[in-house]
Amino acid sequence: MTTPPADAADAFPARDPGLQGERTALSWSRTALVIVVNALLSLRSGFVSDQPALIVVGVILIGAAIAAVIYGNHRGRALSGHTRHLPTAAPALALALAAATTLLACAAGIASVLVAH
Repeated sequence: MTTPPADAADAFPARDPGLQGERTALSWSRTALVIVVNALLSLRSGFVSDQPALIVVGVILIGAAIAAVIYGNHRGRALSGHTRHLPTAAPALALALAAATTLLACAAGIASVLVAH
């Protein structure tokens, strides 16, 4: 029987990344797409009805969508094993910001529909 090399930690990954990283990146991309749709809806309603608050919310949501794409790509790479650091869970701040952004996007979508009618 042969003994494992001295750098066995580098030769054998700590875990099998599987498709978890890809699924994570795709879910963040879908979240960003929904945020962009709500942002565009909010911007359109803001410009049509001359509501500056909806325009501001739309711009904030576009920034949040960009942040979601960047974070999703980073998280997907980390879970796929492309980076050295393999986090076990997303930071609580990232989850809280994603939840707050989702609520803001929902509120903007509802507000833009109500303003349009």
